[in-house]
Amino acid sequence: MTASPLISSQPDVRQLGINPNHWYVVAQANEVKDKPVSVVLWDQAIALYRDSQGRIHALEDSCPHRFVKLSRGKVVEDELECAYHGWRINAAGECAAVPYLAENQKLPTCKIRCYPVKEQDGFIWLFPGDADLAEMVAPMGLPEWNHLNYIGSFTVIDTKAHFSYLIENLMDMYHGHLHQDWQAWADPVLQGLEETGDRVDAHYMAQNYYRIDKIWSVSQLFFPQLRRLHPDPLDVSYIYPHWKSRLGEDFKIYCLFCPVSKTHTRAYLVHFTSLEAFPRLHKLPIAFRRFLKNCLFNTARGLLKGLVVQDVAMIEDEQQAYLKHPECRPHELNRALVSVQRLIRNQAMIQATARSRSGWDGALKLMAENHDDALSDEVTVTQWDDQQSGW
Repeated sequence: MTASPLISSQPDVRQLGINPNHWYVVAQANEVKDKPVSVVLWDQAIALYRDSQGRIHALEDSCPHRFVKLSRGKVVEDELECAYHGWRINAAGECAAVPYLAENQKLPTCKIRCYPVKEQDGFIWLFPGDADLAEMVAPMGLPEWNHLNYIGSFTVIDTKAHFSYLIENLMDMYHGHLHQDWQAWADPVLQGLEETGDRVDAHYMAQNYYRIDKIWSVSQLFFPQLRRLHPDPLDVSYIYPHWKSRLGEDFKIYCLFCPVSKTHTRAYLVHFTSLEAFPRLHKLPIAFRRFLKNCLFNTARGLLKGLVVQDVAMIEDEQQAYLKHPECRPHELNRALVSVQRLIRNQAMIQATARSRSGWDGALKLMAENHDDALSDEVTVTQWDDQQSGW
């Protein structure tokens, strides 16, 4: 196996974790109904459930009694009831009821973690980091999801690979050779690359196979002979931790990430076809337009699934090659992927810095409260190690 040697001065991207102080998508909204749903985000098992008002809640998926999965239980009076002994946990993660509690016993004061969670644009968004920061950070969102001028389709990506492989695949517009007729464009040329804050934007010019300007234009998805090649801008953006793209004026695609572990990534690929080119359609009654949008929902799902199957095979090949030879690096020529890796490293560094600051702050506090220097030093090291073992 020949590849570039490992550059020791740079952290290994394939070993880096996520920055939890962002909103991640953990489920489709319609997956969470009257029963708890178990999801995993970066090795953290989480139970999602709805209360009687339909509001979403997210708790650590572990009963504080015997640590079995709360998601195996059921929702009772807006609380999660454990399937094992019937302990009930409220939305704050506190024990609210024990069925066999004696009159002279108090409820246990044990508590599990609850997570900030939102239902937005057809998906469940979860904030796994510092809960105090959740309201300061906005989910990326999908403004086209409910917009009457956009027809949506989506599919799930589930790949046994680090999340960096998937985002690199999405930002790499040069792998169209893999997709052949599945892809909507050809011959991309990188014209600009920008890195600002927590995002990377790559601007290409490509040859687009589709033009949505007639009422029958959607049939181009199914009949290649109807396609008309024309140049269009192709913009792709890594807005950490998610991705979005735009092809001309007719197509927008999002990929919403849920990194499960270092070698498992789940994501939702969402495609929108624009109807902006039909002004007469916009004058029709809203009820009819909503009916049309609902009827055409997921018309492009087959196309998306075809692309995903091909991409996942390549991504998992990359992951397996890395596991066998982690000391090697590919010969990468795409500048956009260098920027992507830099952003992943920066986000990991931000989290590590915040965690280290928190660890040292806690250590200093312990030292101030304890006048025994030797004991203080020992506790400081323990506190530091505890912080490093978290996110």
